[in-house]
Amino acid sequence: MRIITGSARGVRLKSPAGDGTRPTADRTREAVFSILGNRVVDARVLDLFAGTGALALEALSRGAVCAVLIDRATQAILMENARRTKMEKYVEIRRGDVFGQAAALARTGRAFDLIFADPPYGQGDHIRVLSAVDAGHLLAEGGLLILEQGADESVAEHMGRLSLLRERRYGAARICFYARQEVQE
Repeated sequence: MRIITGSARGVRLKSPAGDGTRPTADRTREAVFSILGNRVVDARVLDLFAGTGALALEALSRGAVCAVLIDRATQAILMENARRTKMEKYVEIRRGDVFGQAAALARTGRAFDLIFADPPYGQGDHIRVLSAVDAGHLLAEGGLLILEQGADESVAEHMGRLSLLRERRYGAARICFYARQEVQE
């Protein structure tokens, strides 16, 4: 696994041993960032279930300004990959329960232009992610939530103020793009 393009192009990322972490494939990441285009430039990024940090580090390599990476078990790998890509000064790594850490960010009023979430497949966490992002107002106006889930899992069209814009299937993965819809009063 490597950074595809940008300032850290070609840097190989460290992955955890075993199959507890399922990194997003290079080809899938390349397709996602092709869809995102220039939205990445100057973006504030949140990476939930960060694993190797590949999504957030790719965004930083392409011009995002900062990233918060949250994972329960891969803090040392996240730090190593931030060091390898020379992005450590732009990265905040949080270890712990993803939903608890997301709630803590929400309490501080932080919002993000791009939120990547790659929860374990088949456990319903993709629905919990949508709910947590919506309830915590974590997605900035005009921002996008990019949610990876199992291709066979149901897709939520709406969750609170979040609405599905598009979805793409890549092998066993389904990538869903959500935007915040403003409530008309």
